[in-house]
Amino acid sequence: MVKRTLFFENPAYLNLQLEQLVISYPQEFVKPITIPIEDIGIIVIESLHVTITSTLLNKLIQYGVGIFCCNEQHMPSGLMLPLEGHTQQTERIRTQLDASLPLKKNLWQQTVSAKIINQARLLHSRGQEVENLMRWSREVQSGDQKNHEARAAVQYWSRLFPWEGFTRNPDGESPNHLLNYGYSILRGITARAIVSSGMLPMLGIFHKNKYNAFGLADDIMEPYRPFVDALVLELVDSGEDYHQMKKEFKIHLMSIMRTDVLIDGQKSPLMVAMSRTTSSLYDCYAGKTRKILYPLYV
Repeated sequence: MVKRTLFFENPAYLNLQLEQLVISYPQEFVKPITIPIEDIGIIVIESLHVTITSTLLNKLIQYGVGIFCCNEQHMPSGLMLPLEGHTQQTERIRTQLDASLPLKKNLWQQTVSAKIINQARLLHSRGQEVENLMRWSREVQSGDQKNHEARAAVQYWSRLFPWEGFTRNPDGESPNHLLNYGYSILRGITARAIVSSGMLPMLGIFHKNKYNAFGLADDIMEPYRPFVDALVLELVDSGEDYHQMKKEFKIHLMSIMRTDVLIDGQKSPLMVAMSRTTSSLYDCYAGKTRKILYPLYV
């Protein structure tokens, strides 16, 4: 079942009653809203004036709900995840820690190749020529020694947003702010799935910066990024002024978890597909398979 995403832009009081999230508002004429905890997948708290009880927090964590907090610029700045995400978590973390360097290099090779293929397929859907990208996706070596990911990125971004002056930079001009927001949500979905699969999201196979608490999430989300890019393109093509971050834009980007993707020959909501990806990653660590299941952009 696809879980719900809740977005809190205005002041509210969040409480727990009988396994239900109860949302109350300061305005007396607004009736409280009740939502079953089991139906919730992600909560985004943007307003700095939302009050949430510790009882509710514990219950949300127990159900594996990913809770985002936003900063003064309305960008996701923190994520709360459960410490215990799987009944065999200790054994699974040991298996994750014991993964060999050759295996990690092979996993990164698969990840980069899958990312480039999805970039190519998105560009192809826009009528762009993708011969080079498809060739580079086949030429990725173990550990991506020749950095085909960066080579593909240069061509990808120049064709995805083919106007003068655009570069993909988190601090760059529009629509970088839309990409940043979408990637933040995707990162949280990925981290949530990793924890649910009994692994630690900070132990990356390629992203290993000591200051990065979500290195593995940053690895695994790479082939999923073009799905966010496609949502941003829809906003750009809509004709609306996309230079400002509107509420409807945020809601559109948060719909990424419900986006249909093709994985292992079957259509599936992205949030469900992500769980299949992280489950297959553990199977690679455990020696049950050598292939990560990544989605295909269609």
